[in-house]
Amino acid sequence: MLKRLNGFFVLGLLLVSSLFSFAQNENTSSPYSRFGLGDIQPYSFGRFAAMGGASIGSRHNIQINTSNPASYSSIDSLTFIFEFGADGRFSDFKSGDSKFTSSDVNFRYFALSWPITDRVATSMGVLPYSDKGYEILYEENSTEFGRAVHSYAGSGTISKAFLGAGFDITESLSVGANLYYLFGSQSNNSTIFFLDDNSAYDYSEIERSRIRDFAYQLGVQYDIPLKNDKFLTIGGTFENKPEFTAFQNLLRQNILQTSQGALVDTLEFKDEERTTIELPTTFSLGVSFAKLNKFELNADYYFAKWSDAKLFGNTVAELTNQRRFSVGGEFIPESTSIRSYLKKIKYRAGFHYEKSYLRINSQQINEIGMSFGLGLPVNRSKSSINLAFEFGRKGTVKKDLIRENYTKLSLYLNLHDTWFFQRKFD
Repeated sequence: MLKRLNGFFVLGLLLVSSLFSFAQNENTSSPYSRFGLGDIQPYSFGRFAAMGGASIGSRHNIQINTSNPASYSSIDSLTFIFEFGADGRFSDFKSGDSKFTSSDVNFRYFALSWPITDRVATSMGVLPYSDKGYEILYEENSTEFGRAVHSYAGSGTISKAFLGAGFDITESLSVGANLYYLFGSQSNNSTIFFLDDNSAYDYSEIERSRIRDFAYQLGVQYDIPLKNDKFLTIGGTFENKPEFTAFQNLLRQNILQTSQGALVDTLEFKDEERTTIELPTTFSLGVSFAKLNKFELNADYYFAKWSDAKLFGNTVAELTNQRRFSVGGEFIPESTSIRSYLKKIKYRAGFHYEKSYLRINSQQINEIGMSFGLGLPVNRSKSSINLAFEFGRKGTVKKDLIRENYTKLSLYLNLHDTWFFQRKFD
């Protein structure tokens, strides 16, 4: 049954092996990643990066849609699909009179998908869940202690490994589930140094945490056939307060620098204390209007009730409910064109608006972005190269906060092979 691996897959597997070796080192440079679990990554990748991320209702026979496990059953019954990719984010930050820039290039995900029967297909892979990566330094002047330097730094990644399956209950109704394992570690460090008062104690706080455990996501899609080979698909997903085992190290100290050395007063110490992280209830709704090999229009609404989430057993004041609206589309001038390669290219565009899960200084941190991209077909193959360009804005300069203007470039490879075809020779 399994006869061969073509050259694309050999190359892809080698690339993923090297990329996955540093997947746990991926990060962000956003000051907002200091709060909560850091920058929560979007729920969709691949071709949808150029379509505003709108994907909950999408069904495609040669693309993997990890955002809704019900979509897995749509892949071709003789198909094996392998996807992976990376992106680069280039940001300009502004707060008051201060400005700075950053750039991050990271592995994003890889996923495999293949059929089990004509009505059942499965998928597996590794996705990023959240990233921390920040350094904040500022000086404060007080009448009591004089100049004080505040320093905050953090890093780390939480990843999601998943195994899912989609089932066609009827010709129109499909359901699916992702079983996933969340894992990774993060750190937050803060210090206060007093420059003018030698009798004042400096302050240091070091927090380390790691997370591990299983949870699941449910998905559903319903197809409504229309005239002229068009169809409308309605989809949805749901997760109910998944709870994860977590471990936390915490060290708080006062430090006095003297001519004889440092005097250290330990205020609090926790050594690998076992606790829990309870993530929010989430649900999403999406609709897709499409004609195969011609066009696709998608719209999504995503909601996560972060106000009820608990990190290390406690609710967090800076967390609030997250909402995201996404729309996007794809157009193919002539998918079977022989003479013009340009007519076979998939042209994509999208838009998203997100009210993030952070509320700082009584201000919810919002994001707005537009995206464009291309799906470049590989000749004599169903494989494709997906390129996406996104630009947007996150945050605000109001209430002493930080505004980020960003540009993101993405490259995702979709590799396709026929694995379940028995050749016969006379």
